[in-house]
Amino acid sequence: MSFEIKKFSNDVELAEAAAKEWAALATKSARHLVALSGGRIAKAFYASAVKCGKFSNVDFFWADERCVSPDNTESNFFLANEGLFKPLKIEATRIHRLRGELEPSSAVKAANDEIERITQKNIRGFPILDLVVLGLGEDGHVASLFPNASQEVINCRAPFLSVANSPKPPPERLSLSFGAIAAAKEVWVLAAGAGKETALRESLKPEGKTSLARVLRMRDTTKIFTDIQI
Repeated sequence: MSFEIKKFSNDVELAEAAAKEWAALATKSARHLVALSGGRIAKAFYASAVKCGKFSNVDFFWADERCVSPDNTESNFFLANEGLFKPLKIEATRIHRLRGELEPSSAVKAANDEIERITQKNIRGFPILDLVVLGLGEDGHVASLFPNASQEVINCRAPFLSVANSPKPPPERLSLSFGAIAAAKEVWVLAAGAGKETALRESLKPEGKTSLARVLRMRDTTKIFTDIQI
């Protein structure tokens, strides 16, 4: 396992630092492909990002989405739309949302078709995103990949998959696969907030059982922004 830990005093400092680093990374290429996540830290991250740049060269995907309509306040798209896209006037053609309002298999097919149309693939056939931004759950889950994931989920060879019976409501979700996360050029984990100390410590063990631990083992390196004392 190889990872870089960047420590901060609180979630505000974390969000500001991650947003500034993202803005700098996005300007390094003519087209920047990112997958965003939800979670408590996302709102602060988006607010900080609005202050950092225009992100007009960015194509936006999602690490996961709840199976709800895009105007539902539980939607990860809704959070990004209100906090990031509207303030920055992001072009609709650059927003590739997961369609949580559709039947899950239809939503997955649409998402896989779209990301494969836009991205290049690695030797395993997964799309190569420039950056995947993940949160961390109290149980160590990332995206909507939970500790109870089946072998079918763990070994999924498609970019996106549907997740049923999520232990955290709502139960029906859409998610990037482990393989798609591992294929990204960069993966950043924004691990903020009380109640996640045990999950983060477990994730950093070589034999860790969490979903984040699995991601760390699959990648050459991963960056972790955290205000958690470990």
